[in-house]
Amino acid sequence: MSTIAAYLYRDGKRAETFDLEDNKLPDARNEFVWIGLHDPSEEDLLSLQKTFRLHSLAVEDAASPHQMPKIDIYDDQLFIIAKTATLEGDIINYGETAVFVGPHHVITVRHGSDRGYAELRKQLEAAPQVLKNGSDYVLHGILDFVVDGYLPIIQKIEDRVLGMEQDMLDTFLERSQIKRLFRLRRQVIRFQRILGPMTEVCGKLVHLDLPCVDAEAKKYFKDVYDHVVRVETMTSGLKDIIISVFEASNLLEQQRQGTITRQLAAWAAIAAVPTAIAGIYGMNFENMPELKTQYGYYVVLAVILSLCGILFIRFKKSGWL
Repeated sequence: MSTIAAYLYRDGKRAETFDLEDNKLPDARNEFVWIGLHDPSEEDLLSLQKTFRLHSLAVEDAASPHQMPKIDIYDDQLFIIAKTATLEGDIINYGETAVFVGPHHVITVRHGSDRGYAELRKQLEAAPQVLKNGSDYVLHGILDFVVDGYLPIIQKIEDRVLGMEQDMLDTFLERSQIKRLFRLRRQVIRFQRILGPMTEVCGKLVHLDLPCVDAEAKKYFKDVYDHVVRVETMTSGLKDIIISVFEASNLLEQQRQGTITRQLAAWAAIAAVPTAIAGIYGMNFENMPELKTQYGYYVVLAVILSLCGILFIRFKKSGWL
């Protein structure tokens, strides 16, 4: 069996290693078992199902690593699925943790995530006054651990988007940066789809009367719920920031193109003056009185320079040049 840890806790302290082959379950009020599994086989889960009387539907969901966050009630037991998330480069990778909670047991089934619960177990074991309250406090610790991993992801993505926003203001976004912006937007949208059900799970633990959840534990779950809502709000705002960065970049690009168009039009207007005058004198008709003027060449040059100068000054004042 792919067991990471299996211990019996008594009065909030680790008492002994729990033998999974032994069908004798703890029944004392101050005892519970905490078992951690990583990518177990179907046979492993069926074995635990018989020992802890787990519901078959919950076992089926725990064996499938592609479930959305949810909470189900089966008699006096709870079944929760939570999504873990880690950021690698610009990609958010997801794992899954299924949690079976009974009056005297907590079983975690972890899929696809390298972020284990060994550190969490140490933290809870260092606070036996909390752990002695029972399995629902272990559930709180697990959900709090999962949700705490969300905030750094959003903060890192936000920093990257704000960096691209500054680049946009200083210069212009390149094609690779725009593609990266849309890649981050897709990741944020997908992350939002996870946060919605996670918020719902935490909300039910706060507001509903559920088996295995003590009334005193609800204030702890309320803290987790507040964290999820905060991350969900930040995620929604981050999506808006990404859209605004792209739209602002597009507007600045249009403004730059408009400026270039105006400059080209201004220079074309200035160049049209000597072109028109030179075109007239280039016709070489026989009866053109100006051709016999002694200082006509210099007069024409002076007229051309004067007109071009006047147009240049006018365009400069209007901001076209």
